[in-house]
Amino acid sequence: MENKPRLWTGSFLNVCASNFFVFLVFYLLFVTMPIYTMESIGVAEGEAGLVITVFLLAAIFIRPLSGQWTESFGRKPVVITALSIFLGSTFLYLWFESFSALLVIRFIQGIGFGMGTTALGAIAADIIPEQRKGEGLGYFAMSMNFAMVIGPFLGLTLVQKASFTVMFIVCIGLAAIAFLSGLVTRVVEQKVPAQRSLVPSMQTLLEKPVIPIALTGAVMALAYAGVLSFVSVYANQLGLAEAATYFFVVYALVLLVSRPFTGKWFDQYGENVIVIPSIIVFGVGLLTLSFSNTAFILLVSGGLIGLGWGTLVPSMQTIALKKVPEKAGAATATFFTIFDIGMGVGSYVVGAIATGIGFSSLYFNSSFIVFGAVGLYFLLHGRKVRTNKGQQVEYSR
Repeated sequence: MENKPRLWTGSFLNVCASNFFVFLVFYLLFVTMPIYTMESIGVAEGEAGLVITVFLLAAIFIRPLSGQWTESFGRKPVVITALSIFLGSTFLYLWFESFSALLVIRFIQGIGFGMGTTALGAIAADIIPEQRKGEGLGYFAMSMNFAMVIGPFLGLTLVQKASFTVMFIVCIGLAAIAFLSGLVTRVVEQKVPAQRSLVPSMQTLLEKPVIPIALTGAVMALAYAGVLSFVSVYANQLGLAEAATYFFVVYALVLLVSRPFTGKWFDQYGENVIVIPSIIVFGVGLLTLSFSNTAFILLVSGGLIGLGWGTLVPSMQTIALKKVPEKAGAATATFFTIFDIGMGVGSYVVGAIATGIGFSSLYFNSSFIVFGAVGLYFLLHGRKVRTNKGQQVEYSR
């Protein structure tokens, strides 16, 4: 039996833990901050969304820079700086006095989030053995997936059962754990250039080989944004509010069961064998969601979307890293910068579209955008890949 290099090292567990707690704070506040601004500050519903928009804009802005900083100054200095900013800004939630001050805090925290998740992704890519890259990044991505399930549930529970002050204190504790996990992670630093700059040139901000797969991801993120942002609203309209609370639980359970297989198959058979079926499964999940009229069908759609989308993101990130393996930080930053733009645009656009056509029609039409992404993926990347069973993927140059 072939001996595989070890994956579950202390460093890998620490970087996964740090990533989990950063995203846990992100998703906890994602669902509760608009409520907080309306109930505690008296901000109008239309302006409440700014607390999310400002955060995401800061993260999108900082990602390309942080990707270059990880290459120029090293992974560990960037991740410690980022997690310090993230933790420090979380403390500030206890002492601000106006909505404008809150937006400033959200922007600062978004910078820490964008820098931190980029650097943590680069560290994970360095730690994972090359022969288990797809499998390892799949498990790393699960730390974000589980945070997406636990964060909203924890946040809404704290708001309902305790208070916003208690919620902020809990966030401080979670951010502190993220900082400590990042601090104790052992990093094998790459060789840094002799000349370093805080402001990289425009030519180095984005890694061009990564852009095609990132664009493919961004197109599908447009469709997924409608699930993340509005599936609970859609379920309420269907009278399935109780079932909606389990939607992402089923999503996470399917991920947990499938991850050991999909990651290994990616490494063994190559990306096309995993990515193309995953896109189709994601599209079928959206189509099923559009026809949901019972709790069972709604939860089945959650499982299909979890299997499809949950497999796609780490797979596409792995492809991005394979494009420029010597620049893991820049590759990660490029991928998620473009990906986040798709998610941000999607969150706004699908809301506007759903107002006119309804959520059922929105998900129905979104499924065909995803099915069309099979052709986009093949055109931009898949046709350039030759896979040999049991061997490394080779790229045609």
